[in-house]
Amino acid sequence: MDAESQKNHLKAYGITYWTLEQQLKVKWLLNYRGGSFLLPDSERIQRECQIRGVSYEVLSNAKAESILEEISSPSKNMEAVVLEKAPKIAVYTPKGKLPWDDAVTMVLTYAEIPYETVYDEEVLNDGLLLFDWLHLHHEDFTGQYGKFYGNYRTAAWYIEEKKEAEALATKLGYNKVSEEKLAVSKKIRDYVIGGGFMFAMCSATDSFDIALSAEGVDICEPMFDGDGSDPNYQAKVDYNKTFAFKDFTLERNPLVYEFSSIDMTQKRRIPKMTDYFTLMDFSAKWDPIPTMLCQNHTALVKGFMGQTTAFTRDEIKSNVLVMGENKTNGEAKYIHGIKGKGFFTFYGGHDPEDYTHRVGDPKTELDLYPTSPGYRLILNNVLFPAAKKKKQKT
Repeated sequence: MDAESQKNHLKAYGITYWTLEQQLKVKWLLNYRGGSFLLPDSERIQRECQIRGVSYEVLSNAKAESILEEISSPSKNMEAVVLEKAPKIAVYTPKGKLPWDDAVTMVLTYAEIPYETVYDEEVLNDGLLLFDWLHLHHEDFTGQYGKFYGNYRTAAWYIEEKKEAEALATKLGYNKVSEEKLAVSKKIRDYVIGGGFMFAMCSATDSFDIALSAEGVDICEPMFDGDGSDPNYQAKVDYNKTFAFKDFTLERNPLVYEFSSIDMTQKRRIPKMTDYFTLMDFSAKWDPIPTMLCQNHTALVKGFMGQTTAFTRDEIKSNVLVMGENKTNGEAKYIHGIKGKGFFTFYGGHDPEDYTHRVGDPKTELDLYPTSPGYRLILNNVLFPAAKKKKQKT
């Protein structure tokens, strides 16, 4: 899985997932040639690699043992992690087609990793208990319809989306969309605490935490929910209820396309040509989880924008691990934490290969980016629940 010898990094994850589906175990060789996978050899697996265009090498038993011995050396920052079972994957997404694309859905489809879609009804009926891994993407859990009001309130898709959200909230027995989304957020919170893995991108990251922090507080202006917001609602926000963020200031103006001070989009002074973030280096033997989540063929990854592009460093809780950052701008791009028995990863930005994805832009063709480092980070998270867990030391 290094830069030189793998033609299709993304589909390699699909091969690994497919192998796990065959009830075979795989070893993930952390920090060995870009985080390579050691699969049992069979003609069937070789044929599948050839069909999908994935580069592979056939090793003798002696060579495989020699590699594992090298990895186990205390002087090497490497580890072999056993992947045991293909995780069951859910993508949280509305039934109707959205006017933007979901990077995770695209890469799962491209890598040929199966997933099911869920939305509010399934979540509120405890449907998440059937899954090991849950993805949230361009979603607004605060009931403010993505803060698209300023630019898109007269657009047909915005009006329709608002109408559908209100109808769903009523159907599920809630007076407001914000109340229904809070109930969904709490179910997702409980899913993670109970041992689930949640991966969120773009506005699902900060809007999820904001919704939890504003439980029992009306932060929605009249154009969103038909009545006024609570006076001085900022003072009533409870940061103890969030997963990752603290001390943030909510954006009160409904015309501003922003939820809070968590997001760095409006505070960025980085030209596109120099917009990169750096992946942190962790100890593979002592901290296998962040090491797994940062496996890549480069430590420098192209930045990309989104409604939530990156996170203000000072507003991240001290027990949350920053795994990717842009130091020059004081922003974190890729963070991870533990909540109860489960885990969460937040990844800023919308689409790793579409720098400023706009509403209505054409979808990204991943055939053009088979070795994308930004998309590899998503797939690291997909495989993470398959790993035999070891206790994290930090």
